[in-house]
Amino acid sequence: MIKLFLTKKKLLVGVLLLLSGWMVAGFLLFAGGSSEPSQVKKCTDSSQNVVCEKVQDPASKPLSEDSAAATEKVVEIKELAGTIKRGETLSSLLGDYLNSHEICCLAEQCEDTFSVKDIRAGRPYCMLFEDGTFKCFTYEIDADEQLLINYEGEKFKISKAAISYQIERSVISGTISSSLFLTIAELGERAELACHLADIFAWDIDFMRDLRQGDSFRVLVEKRYRDGKFAGYGNLLAAEFVNRGEAFHAVYYNDKDTPAYYDRKGRSLKKAFLKAPLAYSRISSTYSNRRYHPVLNIYRPHRAIDYAAPTGTPVRAVASGVVTQRSYDRQNGNKVRLRHANRYETTYIHLSRFGRGIKVGRKVDQGRVIGYVGATGLATGPHLDFRVFKNGRAINPLKMERIPSAPLPKKVLPEFNLKVKEYFAVLDSHLSVERARKQVVVTDKEG
Repeated sequence: MIKLFLTKKKLLVGVLLLLSGWMVAGFLLFAGGSSEPSQVKKCTDSSQNVVCEKVQDPASKPLSEDSAAATEKVVEIKELAGTIKRGETLSSLLGDYLNSHEICCLAEQCEDTFSVKDIRAGRPYCMLFEDGTFKCFTYEIDADEQLLINYEGEKFKISKAAISYQIERSVISGTISSSLFLTIAELGERAELACHLADIFAWDIDFMRDLRQGDSFRVLVEKRYRDGKFAGYGNLLAAEFVNRGEAFHAVYYNDKDTPAYYDRKGRSLKKAFLKAPLAYSRISSTYSNRRYHPVLNIYRPHRAIDYAAPTGTPVRAVASGVVTQRSYDRQNGNKVRLRHANRYETTYIHLSRFGRGIKVGRKVDQGRVIGYVGATGLATGPHLDFRVFKNGRAINPLKMERIPSAPLPKKVLPEFNLKVKEYFAVLDSHLSVERARKQVVVTDKEG
């Protein structure tokens, strides 16, 4: 009896322990299943392969857009823009962001594109940073091109790119009252337009000696804009200048990537010699076989033209040639002599200083600055003593023959004539409007 009782008791305890185990297991299974309510297993059979993936429980809520954005990294972009100051270099500009070795490597890489030694004061620049790290440097070389330096993956990418402008064509016209510069200024335009116009007609008109009150001009020019602000002039497409009753015309045409100006018949405005070596000056002494020298107090030949101008006024080569003399002496001061084609020579005397790169044997193009007006040597004031020689003999510069350059090839004349028709139709239309407006003003006054 006692053994039977003990056996039943052990059996009862075993059953109780088994039930307790099932209850605990069930509880744990329930708790584990509810710990991830937002995801369930989804299994599909694809090509006899069982693929299981976790999918979002429709009952769960996704993150809000604001919460997702908050988890993304925000990149801080900073732009630093300004103009190059006197004495500033690439090294001083980037020294806080790049080490000396990196700057040295950058300067070497730039040589084939644009030498950083040619960075000039007054030119705009811009630097871009991401999270305080240097990314880009932009420098405006001139009004047309800019240097781009990008820093990507610890490497520099260097290039040149055209500056983007919004272009508008504009007609500007005026009548000379005293000078071209003053007339242009009175019209609200910049002095650079006057310089451009004078350069175009420099072979036919001496703008200090030939200009007369009542002379007139009309110009079709491109105006450039950046971000809605005027940023200078582009190409001067066509112009008419009436000087002493004679009309001179200019048409811009680009033949084989060589832009130049021609008259309405396709003849080049460019001549072998400019009319004067200075754009703006006055003749203080003419060519003479007997002139009283103001310093030596004697009469002697003066086979030159003296142009009075402020010290520092640029002096241009009147024709392409080679530098044969660059010297100084007590009588002439700083002097440059050029040898030209067809046995012509020119000299430029009393210069305050020589132009950049002017050395004996160096070739110079027509219009290049070879020096600057001064009063060195025997001179009472700043002026340029300009002389011309033909076969070694002095000739009067004001009476020398001006040989024209080659005209446009016949094959491009049809296209050129279309440009002439287009440009002067705009100028003539503007002239008609101006005449009608003036007629209305006169009628109103009479009324």
